[in-house]
Amino acid sequence: MRSSPMRNKDKRDNRSDLDSNIDSVVKYADPTQGLDPQQQSRRDFLEGSGAAVVAGAGISALGISTAQAQSSNSAARTAISVTVNGIQHSLEVADHWTLAELLRDELDLTGTKIGCNRSECGACTVLMDGQPIYSCSQLAVWANGAIIQTVEGLAVNGELSPVQEAFVVNNGPQCGFCTPGQLMTATALLNNNPSPTADEVKDAMVGNLCRCSNYNSIVEAVVMAGEEGGVA
Repeated sequence: MRSSPMRNKDKRDNRSDLDSNIDSVVKYADPTQGLDPQQQSRRDFLEGSGAAVVAGAGISALGISTAQAQSSNSAARTAISVTVNGIQHSLEVADHWTLAELLRDELDLTGTKIGCNRSECGACTVLMDGQPIYSCSQLAVWANGAIIQTVEGLAVNGELSPVQEAFVVNNGPQCGFCTPGQLMTATALLNNNPSPTADEVKDAMVGNLCRCSNYNSIVEAVVMAGEEGGVA
């Protein structure tokens, strides 16, 4: 079937209009065509502004990082002497370090865990002058002249302490993350009360959380340790 002359004319007109539109779009997209060199398209302006913002943000971030690094390097430091697990250490510590950071990062005693970093879980418990403390909330400078005991200091000549043995026998650890803190609090209790009752154990260890909820086994372990000689 042959197309009518009128229909062919319409097609030619439509094609002509389309070509004209394409030409105008191309001309508009090219800033060198038909525009004064002093003029700038909205798209060019936005692209340039965006690049400037990104560059500015990068420079700003670099400045912040540099300032933070300089601040860290220039942090005030204090010389302290502290005895940890029977070994005396003389060293300089940054005034903002916690005792937990000193033990873990400087003395490589990673048995002390950081669970919450805000005195809520007890995983970081160590003994300072015989008393259980949260090392995540004690500044290292406060330990100057103190005697610290960590979980690494419980075993003697490779032999587990009675409370460590009792934890093994009674399946005290589940995931084990809270165990170092539990052991240190139990050790402090047994040092002062060699034969505690279950209720006394619960009261003494209320500040040590076990997220596996293995509290019954922990209490049984501490009571057993007392029955078998405490911490000696």
